[in-house]
Amino acid sequence: MQKLSHCPRISRVLGTGLLLSFLLFSFPIFAQEEAARDSTATTDSAKADSGSENAAVNTDGDPAAGKQIFNQNCAACHALDRKMTGPALGNVEQKIQDDAGLGRDWIYKWIKNSAGLISSGDEYANKIYNEFNQTAMTAFPTLSNGDIDNILAYTKAPPKKASDPGDDQAAGGGGGEGTSASSGISNEIILGALALVFGLLVVMLFLVNKTLQRIAAANGIAVERDKSEKRLPIWKAFAQNQFLVFVSVVLLLLGGAYFAYGWMMQIGVDQGYEPIQPIHYSHRIHAGENKIECKYCHSSARVSKTSGIPSLNVCMNCHKSIYEVAEETLEKGKQEYGVDYNKEIKKLYAAVGWDEENQKYTGESQPVEWIRIHNLPDFAYFNHSQHHIVGGIQCQECHGPVEEMEIMYQYSPLTMGWCINCHRETNVKVEGNAYYEKIHEQLAKKYGVETFTVAQMGGIECGKCHY
Repeated sequence: MQKLSHCPRISRVLGTGLLLSFLLFSFPIFAQEEAARDSTATTDSAKADSGSENAAVNTDGDPAAGKQIFNQNCAACHALDRKMTGPALGNVEQKIQDDAGLGRDWIYKWIKNSAGLISSGDEYANKIYNEFNQTAMTAFPTLSNGDIDNILAYTKAPPKKASDPGDDQAAGGGGGEGTSASSGISNEIILGALALVFGLLVVMLFLVNKTLQRIAAANGIAVERDKSEKRLPIWKAFAQNQFLVFVSVVLLLLGGAYFAYGWMMQIGVDQGYEPIQPIHYSHRIHAGENKIECKYCHSSARVSKTSGIPSLNVCMNCHKSIYEVAEETLEKGKQEYGVDYNKEIKKLYAAVGWDEENQKYTGESQPVEWIRIHNLPDFAYFNHSQHHIVGGIQCQECHGPVEEMEIMYQYSPLTMGWCINCHRETNVKVEGNAYYEKIHEQLAKKYGVETFTVAQMGGIECGKCHY
């Protein structure tokens, strides 16, 4: 009997599989290195081009320093590319030269003392003053001629236009989207390579199995399978055991009752409710980054039962001048939250009837259908002014870290048990509060303590909240 050797065949199969795996994995790595080199070269050339352009523009004054001065002193009323409270200042020196033949000396006088220039009867100064509804411009006598030169150098540079996301995608722009697209292609290649490798492994295992069977047959070895005894199916064995059936039924009933009770107790509890509003408003930006006091918008919380919904006029106190957000904030909103803040400001303008171009109201307003988030039952009484002004409770104690919320949601459960626990655990702030002077003296004698909770002064009586 002749024994057959299949080692060369197995070696060839394994060697071919490893070679293919190496080639498939090395291809995406080389492709990524080439893409990285191309990206670096493109970035360097772009920087060189932008540097040459900056060198060609603004030969007098420092645009970078001018931008800083402009943002500190001028940006509240002026923009480079559009009218605001005052005229657009893009290439303003050339515009003044073309309109009135005036040079930089006139600009020095206008910025340092516009009122004096108007009262002197200067024709062009009075023209601007009347064109913009006789709005007085703030005088800046502390700005030197060099500072003004820097501002003018900044205004000569063309304002950066916000690019359309579709244009960036069409051009393969160098933002996060282009990077993710290229990485997605590489991942697909890698996944395809892995799938092919696993396929090769399956084929090799099949070949090895066939080879071993041939070797066994050549050596006269018979492979027999053990025939196990037929066993009783597990479900039949379980059904025949009455004790296990009884225990399982009891456990199922108890578990079902527990989950049914938990589900019914959540009816009417809207903790975590986070609706999408018709105009996106970021508490994270307003209350967090800009440190705007909660009661600036919700002013009625000081004197009323409800905190109130701010009117759009409160928004326009700031957004008459703030018509777009910073580029970094805009990109963060698009990438992390999928929100274009500038478009949301446009929704505000449409609702209040604000004409950006002419900086005035059109009178054509439309209501905003805000979606209420916190909503107590009608039979429960709650007074914001009593808790906030008299009790000294801060907004965050009930509404959570509002300054960190991009989208406002209901932080607390607002259930009866939650309110009662707060009244049992919270000490009344009586120090320096004339409202509690008399009752503090009486309760201190009654309980023999200097501090007492809301519950000790009747805060958990039914009639306090239900009447």
